[in-house]
Amino acid sequence: MHPHLHTKDNVGCEEIMTALDECHARGFMWKAMGMCTNLKHDVNMCLRAARLERTAKNRELAKQKKERVNARWAEIDENS
Repeated sequence: MHPHLHTKDNVGCEEIMTALDECHARGFMWKAMGMCTNLKHDVNMCLRAARLERTAKNRELAKQKKERVNARWAEIDENS
């Protein structure tokens, strides 16, 4: 089970997700015959790229925060 696709975090993949929704709307047999498989793969790759971008950004922010905290601790140790 996947989370909701149409969220603020996935705006860059909106066009591909809409195409997948339209493909799924064509009916069960269309999906069962594998006609939506390529679109599904494209959505997965787009969401993966967005996730990797978010994790890289979060990692950098965490690194900066850790550096600030360590600098404060060094300042406290220096003044003690």
